[in-house]
Amino acid sequence: MRRPIALALALAVTSLLAGCNTRYIPNTDVEDNDENRKVVSFCEKYRHAVENKNIAALLKLAAPNYYEDGGNVDPSDDIDFAGLKAYLQGKFQDAQAIRYEIRYRKVGEHRGSYYVDYTFSASYRIPGMKGEEWHRKVDDNRLELVPFQDDFRIIAGM
Repeated sequence: MRRPIALALALAVTSLLAGCNTRYIPNTDVEDNDENRKVVSFCEKYRHAVENKNIAALLKLAAPNYYEDGGNVDPSDDIDFAGLKAYLQGKFQDAQAIRYEIRYRKVGEHRGSYYVDYTFSASYRIPGMKGEEWHRKVDDNRLELVPFQDDFRIIAGM
């Protein structure tokens, strides 16, 4: 009678230990493999370009067919590549300082596109009624990427 219990216990411990073998990219919740590292590395280029207010780099990271629907059915807040460029060259420039932190949660692939789910913390200083004011926003977001040469381009989510 004890032998089946010992066997069951050994199997349970083995399956638990096998589940602990998953390795994650440091400081992320993303499984560590070559493709995910490449995706996260690309997203870090995006994050740094935001912090540096590097409009040329941000536009280079965006695909020509970039399109963001604002997550709703209201077409008035939809933005294409031309709208993204206008935003970056306009309102985005108002920020005097930007701190943009990302916690990568998940990388997925579907039909040749990659989805990167993350939580961001954005702190930025903009002119306000009382001079320059700091603002902070924490939220979840998703970048949608498509392969481009040996890298990626963002088609939604900026």
